Amino acid sequence: MIWVLERWHFTSDAGDITAAMQEMDDLLGPAAHAHPGWCGHARFFSALDDTRRGVMLYPWRSRELHEDLVHDEEPRLAEFYRRYCARPRDISYYAELAVDVDGHHDEAEETT
Repeated sequence: MIWVLERWHFTSDAGDITAAMQEMDDLLGPAAHAHPGWCGHARFFSALDDTRRGVMLYPWRSRELHEDLVHDEEPRLAEFYRRYCARPRDISYYAELAVDVDGHHDEAEETT
């Protein structure tokens, strides 16, 4: 499994990006959920310093399967991009690191 991070760049006249992201999810969500690479729902975020920037983060089975999905999505996004976005989304792929966040923190706190 990988993590997909999509950065969305909205125009200043796009309005409420929550509504825009909901419209995008309604447009793309059903096909994404039916795709063999789907393995979990997306989470949506707005940048605190610039509400024209939105981010989606979600798990996917592989980069290759996600690239297959994106190939099918891009033509359907043309009108959405035209109405709401300054440019197309940026997509990055991440592997989760096995960092132990539960261990040894108590020992460090005791020495301070």
